[in-house]
Amino acid sequence: MANQAFGGSQYKEYMQQLKRMISELPAFCAEFFRGIENETLVRTRIAYAGDIKNFFSYLIKENESFKMDDIRSLTLSDLDRVSVTDIEIYLSFVTMYFGDDEREKVNQERAKARKLSSIRSLYKYFYKKEKLTHNAPSLVDLPTIRDKAIIRLEPNEVADLLDVVQNGDGLTEKQKAYHNKTQKRDLAILTLFLGTGIRISELVGIDIDDINFSSNEFSIIRKGGKQDILVFGDEARAALLDYMLEREKIQAQEGHEQALFLSLQRTRLTVRAVENIVEKYAKIAVPLKKISPHKLRSTYGTNLYNETGDIYLVADVLGHKDVNTTRKHYAAVSEDRRRLAAKVIKLRED
Repeated sequence: MANQAFGGSQYKEYMQQLKRMISELPAFCAEFFRGIENETLVRTRIAYAGDIKNFFSYLIKENESFKMDDIRSLTLSDLDRVSVTDIEIYLSFVTMYFGDDEREKVNQERAKARKLSSIRSLYKYFYKKEKLTHNAPSLVDLPTIRDKAIIRLEPNEVADLLDVVQNGDGLTEKQKAYHNKTQKRDLAILTLFLGTGIRISELVGIDIDDINFSSNEFSIIRKGGKQDILVFGDEARAALLDYMLEREKIQAQEGHEQALFLSLQRTRLTVRAVENIVEKYAKIAVPLKKISPHKLRSTYGTNLYNETGDIYLVADVLGHKDVNTTRKHYAAVSEDRRRLAAKVIKLRED
């Protein structure tokens, strides 16, 4: 089973990156990251480290009460002096500012909410340990995130997308040269997204031994490190078996031998590489929609709900802890259902 949803060298690289980031933070942060290790993915901790460093850099450079040369000089006593107003000013500051590289940085409400959540996690940990007496971030409201229109693929668009992957129609000559080498892999990837609703982090973490063709299922690591089982249908089975015949002939690089999906460099595919694969085909099949792996997951969730009407089944398959999350994103009432609602209610008998 792939560790933390990423196996071999990929996981080691993330751990090394996290270690470097922690070394640039105040000493007390090491305790925080050890404390949350068993309940978070390594990529989540990397995001926390980046957000926390950003906040500390703001404190020592922009806040007159915390002027110092190095964020590693900050102590828990300094954190206790941070006020609600300090946090609110920081969130206003990161709306638009210039980073250390002199490039303009812009953060919308969603990004600011994530930054606040990271800071809240740090404070919550030490407040619970009674090493902080104040928890200012918990008193700051999260920025209001306005719902965006959820982009999904219609059934005919799903067929068009898979046709492009299978046939390579619309690709440039250069892309077709690579397509001859990756067609079976790419078709298996997109079929899994559309046929199981798998997350991209779960997909890149699949090992060869995780798949059981006898029962048409494979094991994955969910968010938070929980192991789970996903079941795939006949179309996904056919695409996977077709790719496996090719995969068996590839000698992966050291540390990547168990990875199911490999790059042309014979290493485990990264999240970014999979995003690029989906984007490449989607631009041809559905040029008017910006399609990502998450949009394919949304497509699966919507289709499953429309077919079953069972919101709890959808939540379970997608790995949602809160069914309200599922209801919000995947149980959108279709126009057909609205028309049905208009017809079934009779005000007067004919």
